[in-house]
Amino acid sequence: MNKNILYIAIAVIIGLGAGWLIFGNSSDNAANKDTSDMSDQHDHSGESADQMWTCSMHPQIMQPEAGDCPICGMDLIPAEAGAEGLAANEIKMTENAMALANIQTTIVGNAEASDDDGMTSLSGKIAANEENNTVQASYFKGRIERLNVNYEGQQVNRGQLLATIYAPDLVAAQQELITAASLKESQPALYKAVRNKLKNWKLSDTQINAIEESGTVRENFPIYATVSGTVSEVMAAQGDYVNQGQPIVKLSNLNSVWAEFDAYENQIALFNVRQKINITTNAYPNKEFEGTISFIDPILNNATRTVTVRATLQNRDDLFKPGMFVTGKVKGATQTMENTLTVPASAVLWTGERSLVYVKTNPNEPVFEMHEVTLGNRSGETYQVSAGLNNGDEIVTNGTFTVDAAAQLQGKKSMMNQQMMQDESAMMGDMEMSFSNAFSSDFDKALPSYLKMKDALVASDASQVSAFAKATSLKLKAISTDDLSTMEKQHLTKSIEMLDAVANNDNLENQRAHFVILNENIVPIAMSIKNSINYYIQKCPMANNNKGAVWLSMEEEIRNPYYGDAMLTCGSVIDSL
Repeated sequence: MNKNILYIAIAVIIGLGAGWLIFGNSSDNAANKDTSDMSDQHDHSGESADQMWTCSMHPQIMQPEAGDCPICGMDLIPAEAGAEGLAANEIKMTENAMALANIQTTIVGNAEASDDDGMTSLSGKIAANEENNTVQASYFKGRIERLNVNYEGQQVNRGQLLATIYAPDLVAAQQELITAASLKESQPALYKAVRNKLKNWKLSDTQINAIEESGTVRENFPIYATVSGTVSEVMAAQGDYVNQGQPIVKLSNLNSVWAEFDAYENQIALFNVRQKINITTNAYPNKEFEGTISFIDPILNNATRTVTVRATLQNRDDLFKPGMFVTGKVKGATQTMENTLTVPASAVLWTGERSLVYVKTNPNEPVFEMHEVTLGNRSGETYQVSAGLNNGDEIVTNGTFTVDAAAQLQGKKSMMNQQMMQDESAMMGDMEMSFSNAFSSDFDKALPSYLKMKDALVASDASQVSAFAKATSLKLKAISTDDLSTMEKQHLTKSIEMLDAVANNDNLENQRAHFVILNENIVPIAMSIKNSINYYIQKCPMANNNKGAVWLSMEEEIRNPYYGDAMLTCGSVIDSL
């Protein structure tokens, strides 16, 4: 009885264990499989929903699915998760880059009353007062035996010995004086004429009397300073032969100096002669000096678009040194207009012709775009902005150059590459060339060979490119250049040179590099002649190291000769002939 119960118990335990091993593992595996499938399915669906595709060369392109870039035809690549599309001239920076460059932004608003009390600030430097400059010259011809003043900055007092000169003419004149002195009773006119001759050479009566009384001839004569001042330039050296009237040293009297400021074109109306100006220097930051505007340059500097505003300062204590930087403030010159926007001076990039700021276009992301603005008057450390910004715009006020550098590296519109983004056809149109009907006809006959060479580049067939380049070169060499101007000959000669380089080269990349220069010369000619058929001027912005390159085509459809199949449709039509 007990044995039966024991056997039954053992059988139940074994059965339960076998059942758990069979059904328990299957259930867990099924559960794990379901969980894994659900997780995989969830992740995949989430990835598909969020994944965007962009072009490595045109990051502004954002599409929800893979495909070709609508600009250059390259295969799109996966973009970062959550990335958003950017406008053509927008750039996006990372948070790390923003922090490292300490980029700060400010929301602009209407002008408010400031502590500057309407004072206009100018930057400038101290210059020598040219009205007080004098040149000490030699009064007679001779050789400088000794030069006592020989370095810039040396202080010279009136009557101080500048140099000693050996003068043969003066030696002869002394001998005449000694002879005339013995005849002054019988020939007083002759005696007087000889003395006047020496006086014209700036010899004093004391020196003339000493020669007459001693009866001896001096070989070396001194030259004395006629004014006091500081040596600004040494114009002769010891041992030099000098002519009568030749400068020896230039002296500047620094008892008064000029403070010269640069005023922008839009500030000219704020200043007038005899206007008071307060001046501070870095050397004496706690001192303020008062000057009076004495001159406003009537000619505008074309390079800087500024005029010189000059004030005269008294400098009897020798505080001002020529070359010292100064700041001037003119009180009451600025009239702040209602609804005028103001921006910090640190936000403005000035190129000489344009004033630029960077606007944060996305309040939640570090996305920026360059805006050109029109500046008004400067008041302290702020500018008035009359156009280009709106009230409430957020602009970069610290790290502006860093943002501009990032835009330039990304090929976007920036302070440095704005000029390169102009229309290529407009730049070529500035080349004024005129060709005869005979030249136009001969040149027109060479273009079919050029077009075949272009098609061979599209097909990436280096041997055919060489053959058609040689044929084009031969046709251009046969054209008469007798009636061409220098510029026209240069374009034609350079075109032939590039065609020969292409013909003698079997490397496709080198051929395409020469093709860039060829088109810079041959396309302007094609634009200036009478063509028998219609042509399109097309441009790839990525060719020539992202500088852009053009070519001629008979078809409006883009077939890129600089990249071939890699980016067959990259480019656009910029003009038609």
